[in-house]
Amino acid sequence: MTTAPEHQPESAPLTITVDGEQRTVGTGTSAAELYREERSVVVARVNGVLRDLATELADGDAVERVLISEPEGLEVLRHSTAHVMAQAVQQLHEDAKLGIGPYITDGFYFDFDVEQAFTPEDLKAIEKRMQRIVNSTQSFRRRAVSEQEARAEMADEPYKLELIGLSQGPGSGGDVDAAAEGASVEVGAGELTIYDNVDRKTGETVWKDLCRGPHLPDTKLIGNGYALMRSAAAYWRGSEKNKQLQRIYGTAWPSKEDLKAYKDRLAEAERRDHRRLGVEMDLFSFPDELGSGLPVFHPKGGIIRKTMEDYSRSRHTEAGYEFVYTPHITKGHLYEVSGHLDWYREGMFPAMHVDEERDAETGQLTKQGQDYYLKPMNCPMHNLIFRSRGRSYRELPLRLFEFGQVYRYEKSGVVHGLTRVRGMTQDDAHIYCTREQMKAELTTTLTFVLDLLKDYGLDDFYLELSTKDPEKFVGSDELWEEATATLAEVAAESGLTLVPDPGGAAFYGPKISVQAKDAIGRTWQMSTIQLDFNLPERFDLEYQAADGTRQRPVMIHRALFGSVERFMGVLVEHYAGAFPAWLAPVQVVAIPVAEAFNDYLQGVVDTLRARGVRVELDAGSDRFPKKIRTASKEKVPFVLIAGGEDAEANAVSFRFRDGSQDNGVPVGEAVERIVAHVQRRVNEEPTAALPEDPHAAAETAGVGQ
Repeated sequence: MTTAPEHQPESAPLTITVDGEQRTVGTGTSAAELYREERSVVVARVNGVLRDLATELADGDAVERVLISEPEGLEVLRHSTAHVMAQAVQQLHEDAKLGIGPYITDGFYFDFDVEQAFTPEDLKAIEKRMQRIVNSTQSFRRRAVSEQEARAEMADEPYKLELIGLSQGPGSGGDVDAAAEGASVEVGAGELTIYDNVDRKTGETVWKDLCRGPHLPDTKLIGNGYALMRSAAAYWRGSEKNKQLQRIYGTAWPSKEDLKAYKDRLAEAERRDHRRLGVEMDLFSFPDELGSGLPVFHPKGGIIRKTMEDYSRSRHTEAGYEFVYTPHITKGHLYEVSGHLDWYREGMFPAMHVDEERDAETGQLTKQGQDYYLKPMNCPMHNLIFRSRGRSYRELPLRLFEFGQVYRYEKSGVVHGLTRVRGMTQDDAHIYCTREQMKAELTTTLTFVLDLLKDYGLDDFYLELSTKDPEKFVGSDELWEEATATLAEVAAESGLTLVPDPGGAAFYGPKISVQAKDAIGRTWQMSTIQLDFNLPERFDLEYQAADGTRQRPVMIHRALFGSVERFMGVLVEHYAGAFPAWLAPVQVVAIPVAEAFNDYLQGVVDTLRARGVRVELDAGSDRFPKKIRTASKEKVPFVLIAGGEDAEANAVSFRFRDGSQDNGVPVGEAVERIVAHVQRRVNEEPTAALPEDPHAAAETAGVGQ
């Protein structure tokens, strides 16, 4: 550990805590002096708040190092790189006006008001200029300024002036988080600050921006692990009512090797893109005639979806769930009672006004019409089922389950393949239980959810706890606190990492969400479990307790897939289209070496089909090598090949997706191996190197003759 310099005599000593250890230092000591020999430390956490290393410390401060490789260190690196990019843009395009420039997941962006859209050639020139700035080792220096000073210094930047006005306006609290996407990196924390980029040699400020920071000590720390990825149009402050600006997206990493690894991950993600694979494998499509975000599933996609749903249904039946069905549309009053029209209206499709009647002659209204809505949630309808008759404590917990079709009005700009749609099927369950059953039911539900996700091949999880949004909730603080504490306890007992998500809960209750990592390390939000004391109150739900009194049930909302569509999109990318055999739309393709062996393989196909295997015979006119390539492109788990020697020996040859082969396998053994692999729902790849079933029987020998 680096030893802090001793500041003697004339300055009063300060007692601070540095990475958990108490230290005595002199007045004026900065965080930079504490870590001067640790170049990988780029920012410090002082009393829990991120600060520039130049920050002078006070008596009693607790200081923690933040490395450039840590999440917060990466954020600072990326935000500082965004500043360098903006400086480069204004050096090359003198009329460019600055918007905002926050860090985002894996990168950053900056918005500019320019006359012409940026071209790929522009991005190359900007990158080249950025390298000159990086190599010049400019310092990032922070200054606190008054509103008047900020306006004077940003006089030529109209968008910055607007942010200053927003931050100082009535009720803003000195922060513009609610006013502008990403704007909290510009203005916030109750004061206005400007960061100067200072030339190391001359000490002159060469560029500046309104920003709350923190930043790296200097540009040299950016190194060469950055790249500009693309440009796009973006409305100022995210509103289509405002001017359209040009946004440049970039990424930044601690080293060139890290940057290369990131680009490799992007290339792999592109190879796995479910939208491309969906077309190549003929799984689903998005016809323009239907509208944005409304997919249709083709026969092969339908097989995958049905297999997913059928297995889920069987597991739910075993776990004591009961199946219900509800309509796609309802009177608006239902969502007034639930609160969705108050809190979720923007996410709903507009109302359909129906049943209004008028006199044919006079046109006068004779019957009032009503607003009907496509349902965005199933929970209000499940509450009506619970309320349809008297309930006893003996019925609880009551677990209602539905593959319910719901509709949400997502903005067209965020609709994305199957992972963000407007029409979706939720595997939705609502569990009604007593207060005493609540924790045990939550624990059982979480275990059930995790086990079922593992069955589909996802097994790397952490949990996220979404808590109350102070501006968007119903019910009492006491009930929210009880619900949140119970969920936190259940999550902790699971043994999984729990990450806080402050303010991320729905308006009616806190939730745990299961975050799952896929095969290339990306995180997807999967299942959600929400604890709700409020909707039972709003719907006046009751059950008769053992002592004869009427009591409110507790309600648990639980979506396992989230939506069938999104989950299928995730699985396509997780498996890169190479589904495990039990989920694959076509499990076996039989390919004869020549037409003369069609009938021989047809017998094998018939036997497999009779055993419930999804199998096809490729008896087309293509040459044998092309048939093999087609099966490979379609990612079929098992390819069975037969020629003269196979037919004579009543055998077949296996070809697997990894290119390996297992030749001369007796037909009976081949059938049993395939059936056993499919029925065990094995998620690993079948290969010649892995025995399929040590007890593979040969009693079906003779099949295919």
